Amino acid sequence: MDELIDILNPDLTVKKTCLKSYAHMHGLFHASVHIWFYNLNSELLLQKRANSKIAFPNLWDVSVAGHISSGEKLITAAIREIEEEIGLTVSESDLKFIGNFKEYFKHNDSFIDNEIHYIYLSQLNNKLSDLTIQKDELSDLRFININEFEKLTNNTLENNIVPHNKEYYKLIITEIKKDWHKKKSAKKSGLIIYINKTS
Repeated sequence: MDELIDILNPDLTVKKTCLKSYAHMHGLFHASVHIWFYNLNSELLLQKRANSKIAFPNLWDVSVAGHISSGEKLITAAIREIEEEIGLTVSESDLKFIGNFKEYFKHNDSFIDNEIHYIYLSQLNNKLSDLTIQKDELSDLRFININEFEKLTNNTLENNIVPHNKEYYKLIITEIKKDWHKKKSAKKSGLIIYINKTS
């Protein structure tokens, strides 16, 4: 679906606004949100990109991702994308911002993805059957052990995983493991763990 997005200067200030399709056609620098869900069984939630996608069809990717609409706040975009892609309603307090990462992919002469990803983590307490996928964006969801996933990212394309930069995956895995250990310790101590609910 096409939409208006903000084109960014190198210092991340807004340069202008245009359609997403135009930004991709000309490789203009813009922003997206990436949300990684994990559970207390040390598993990550992965989505399989739809066959119709130009960028990396049928490969496994971040739990939820999407572009930030023009003028939209980062957290608002993250919450919106989660509900659209997997049918899950979350609040701002459910999401932990861990940083950003720039990536550049040239898929073909008319589709160049020049993005900065704003990255969030969230604990997931739902089963796969609780989630509803947005079929034009993704075709499947799966859980994978974080240690197994870490090994697979050493050879992404051989393992049908989107070939994000290795430093990107290193950041994600390191931060999820830290968050997981913190939440696991809190659970053992009898502290309250927040719960995501489906819409």
